[in-house]
Amino acid sequence: MANFDPDEVIRKLTQRLKMRHCVLLLRIAQHGSLTRVAEDMATSQPAITKALAELESMFGAELFDRSVRGMAPTALGKIALAHARAMVHDLDHLARDMEAVAAGHTAHLYAGIIPFISGQIISSAIQSTTSAGDQRLLMTLREGDSHHLLDELRNHTLDLVVARASATLNIQDLDFEVLYTQQPRLISSRRLAAQLARRAPDWHQLAQLDWILGAVHTPEREQVSTVFLEAGITPPTPLVESYSTKLIGELIASNDEAISIVPADVAEELVRIAGVAIVPYSFNWTLPPIALFTRQRDQRRQAHVLLANALREAGRRIAGGG
Repeated sequence: MANFDPDEVIRKLTQRLKMRHCVLLLRIAQHGSLTRVAEDMATSQPAITKALAELESMFGAELFDRSVRGMAPTALGKIALAHARAMVHDLDHLARDMEAVAAGHTAHLYAGIIPFISGQIISSAIQSTTSAGDQRLLMTLREGDSHHLLDELRNHTLDLVVARASATLNIQDLDFEVLYTQQPRLISSRRLAAQLARRAPDWHQLAQLDWILGAVHTPEREQVSTVFLEAGITPPTPLVESYSTKLIGELIASNDEAISIVPADVAEELVRIAGVAIVPYSFNWTLPPIALFTRQRDQRRQAHVLLANALREAGRRIAGGG
């Protein structure tokens, strides 16, 4: 790499790189063995060895370290793998877009959504983008935590992500736009809410109840822990951890000792669909804001813009209390 010539590498990649090379990179990283890659791709090991040699000659350096324990990507190999993964996902999205257009749609959009957002907000945004006259879209939604969704945005599995803009997130190479903030709400069964509403919050008493919370390291969970720590109390160990707001609502509604803290828009939705109640406590903190994440330098497709505009409008309604 001492005499690395980027122009020469670009020339070789432009003239010689094929999609099969990208697939080969991913399979080697997956299996760590050329023998297993050959079996997986139903070809011979010499053919796989030759193809890897061709690929490494394009880069002018080894992409994998070889040892008795198998093959592991070099620093350059990790970069090549990231781009190969993105190229393979882009090719899949191209095929999906073609399928969508053939069916009379504008495009097929892949969006990642964290669970702790009101389904009504997401549904409203989707409805306005999937039935926008001649701009009708197909959409695939994936739920998950912010960290995993942003990883999938980087490797081009997803086109955009709606997640919480937390200081713990790695947002390198990503653009983001804050859509709205969420206030926390304490929820419980109706019977327990009536009891708790008669007095000011007693965190020692609340710590003894059955807490139903999101997974550890999520912003919601960390905020709840902070509240107890600031009161000089060890945070309670939750009875159940779940990413599913619907399941949290069902567990709360059916247990007069259960309690949780969720975003206000989610709490109001769970009042309607699960029969929980909101305990009328006020908190002097907010959750990290909900933001729209996209890749930097990524050309915004019309599909991106449509959904972004719909989510932005939903954010304005939330911020305005509408």
